[in-house]
Amino acid sequence: MFLKSERASVQWLLARRSLKRHWQLYLLIIPPVLYFLIFKYIPMANTILAFKSYNVTQGIWGSQWAGTKYFEMFFNNPAFFTLIKNTLVISFYQLAVGFPIPILLALALHEVRNARFKKTVQLITYAPYFISTVVMVSMIILFLSPRLGLVNTVTEALGLEAVNYLGKPGWFRSIYVFSDVWQTAGYSAVIYLAALAGVDPSLYEAAKVDGASRLQKIRNVDLPGIMPAAVIILILSVGNIMAIGFEKMYLLQNPLNLATSEIISTYVYKIGLLQSNYSFATAVGLFNSVINLILLLFVNAMARRVSDTSLW
Repeated sequence: MFLKSERASVQWLLARRSLKRHWQLYLLIIPPVLYFLIFKYIPMANTILAFKSYNVTQGIWGSQWAGTKYFEMFFNNPAFFTLIKNTLVISFYQLAVGFPIPILLALALHEVRNARFKKTVQLITYAPYFISTVVMVSMIILFLSPRLGLVNTVTEALGLEAVNYLGKPGWFRSIYVFSDVWQTAGYSAVIYLAALAGVDPSLYEAAKVDGASRLQKIRNVDLPGIMPAAVIILILSVGNIMAIGFEKMYLLQNPLNLATSEIISTYVYKIGLLQSNYSFATAVGLFNSVINLILLLFVNAMARRVSDTSLW
């Protein structure tokens, strides 16, 4: 008992010294900690709405308990499997296409020796990231318009029939995924370029002495160098696999492509805000968040087992 109290006093003394020595750093931590507490953790208490029959006059805490009623409603909903399928298919499609392309772009730019050409390519690929979602969707709609769109204008000039791309459910997923890759690939490649800049130059010199080709250098030096960053990004991407960007998805939707474009987040918006069914929408959103958490824990555990890199 005496040893425990003595150890605690020593730890407290070290903590006070650290706080006194690095108080500026602790001061910088306070704003982000307050942000997460106020806007992330405290609102979590209101998820109790998913288990209550919300009444505006009684408020969240005063409303009557409904148990798992709204979860059962969602699971028995005819649209349940369609929503899950659309969300998962688009998410995995986006991950399969969007994850390797920035890595390939970063590796290609890292091999370029002409500085001006390299900066030009970086500018061209990075610039679309600054386009807002609304403007991006407007561009997609204009380019793919069946009457005046650039794509169909070229198609008709080649003697082919015009296609209403956004009106065909089969085209929607590819349009969403590849437009997203075009917009974010340059930004994501910056992370891998930074990782490549931190690779020990002596490894490249050793590879050159050993007579390694460019592909061998990429496989044995570059890829291991960016692997930790790639694993972290992959874990975060899988952890958000059920949380597809709502704005772009909702703005690209129309009655003709709902069969493949209706996902959980757009469904929650329509049910919760447009139809004022707040308890049901909260239950669906909570289910979505729990699935994301399970996926994040699973992928993090697998990454820790396979490699030395993980979130925790």
